[in-house]
Amino acid sequence: MGGGFGGRSGGRDKDRDREREDRGGGEEGGRRGFGRRKVCRFCADKALKVDYKDQSQMKYFLTERGKIIPRRISGNCAKHQREVATAIKRGRMLAILPYTVGQM
Repeated sequence: MGGGFGGRSGGRDKDRDREREDRGGGEEGGRRGFGRRKVCRFCADKALKVDYKDQSQMKYFLTERGKIIPRRISGNCAKHQREVATAIKRGRMLAILPYTVGQM
């Protein structure tokens, strides 16, 4: 009966297995398809440079709380994500960018 603690699962394991099958996760080998892969904006446009003095450009890579957005969300390549992180940290030290949002 079910397994674990005297069979109290009540068939929940079977429901979980059925939900996994409904999602179609087995077809892609465990990967979920979320559409197109994001392209690094700095690699796509060679004229763009990472500049810590450009506040409007650096704000794009910060959350509303002031945290650096990870590359899987921003779409940056590893090289440019490192440059963006360094630029944001430089901007924070010069008070161009916030460390955190102000408390009210």
